[in-house]
Amino acid sequence: MRKRETSRRSRRRFLAGAGAAGALGFPALVRAQGVISMRWQSAWPAKDIFHEYALDFAKKVGDLTGDELRIEMLPADTVVPATQLLEAVGKGALDGAHGLLSHHYGKHPALVLWGSGPAFGMDANMLLAWHKYGGGNALLAKIYDAIGANVAAFLYGPMPTQPLGWFKKRITKPGDLNGLTIGIGGTPAELFAGLGVKASALTAGDIASAVARGLPDLDAVENNNPTSDRALGLPRVAKVYMMRSYHQNAEQFEILLNKAKFDALPSRLRAVIANAVEAASADMSWKAIDRYSQDYVAMLANEAVVAYATPDSVLRKQLEAHEAAASTHRSEPLFREIEESQRQFAARAVRWYLATQASPRLAYDYYFRRKPVVRRPRRKTK
Repeated sequence: MRKRETSRRSRRRFLAGAGAAGALGFPALVRAQGVISMRWQSAWPAKDIFHEYALDFAKKVGDLTGDELRIEMLPADTVVPATQLLEAVGKGALDGAHGLLSHHYGKHPALVLWGSGPAFGMDANMLLAWHKYGGGNALLAKIYDAIGANVAAFLYGPMPTQPLGWFKKRITKPGDLNGLTIGIGGTPAELFAGLGVKASALTAGDIASAVARGLPDLDAVENNNPTSDRALGLPRVAKVYMMRSYHQNAEQFEILLNKAKFDALPSRLRAVIANAVEAASADMSWKAIDRYSQDYVAMLANEAVVAYATPDSVLRKQLEAHEAAASTHRSEPLFREIEESQRQFAARAVRWYLATQASPRLAYDYYFRRKPVVRRPRRKTK
């Protein structure tokens, strides 16, 4: 009897303590343990929706840790240019960064395989599936080890297929591209060279500056999405919007952290970052659909922009150009290993997708482009 009474008293004391802890709340507990502050930089101007995505990620980390881990997200060029984020994070000048793999593709040719090309028919979400479940994550770590990058990298945020770009004249065949000078953001120039295009690498800030001058030295500009395009002012200087392209059919964002600082975090905070990446990935893809569609419709309605589908003949030429560029890198073992891993994953994933997915065109045309039924009056019978 005494043992049972002692057990009851112990249980009451435990529950009372648990209730007090619940009243204090988890945020109060982590604040008592101190706050870890990190200084990050994005690759994007403050007004770009991409910087908004970076801020969204930082907020999710703060929310999930009760502000125990706080990320200050600086806009582009605050500390270093976008093309130097990998070095800045690796050396500890920044604790982390939000950017693109293509910003440092020049350090290893295989980095182009994460989105700068047709990806064997995969879209960005399928490429992320390969990255997480098909071995891409380990292969990216091998690249960073090979080039001595002291970073922990997370990929997220599947981007919709990017437009071919903004032009002053409609592109109707591959020959229309020959000899043009195009400003490109984060895309390997060799992919455009096969189309007879002279590519000039530009950051978002460079594009804004070129737009302010009316694109005097460019025939066209390649960028990412309607929302960013409107923020940069592209509809003011080029009215032809060529939709669909294979040059960046499956791109995604990259979260970089200084590896030593990431490894020094408690395991629960490392887990929070990894899970915040996936939460932000879903949120970004939903926000992109909402915002991009709004801006696309607004451009067509209010800014005299005319959108055209890039002809299949141009798309096939892009595939040929990508294949020619890739063939020059296949002597590099890691490039070959990554490309083959993607090919095997895409062979079954895209086959499954094509067999499974009902046509959105059929449904869209049925609901939004259906011709009204014309009812003829009945003939009067005598």
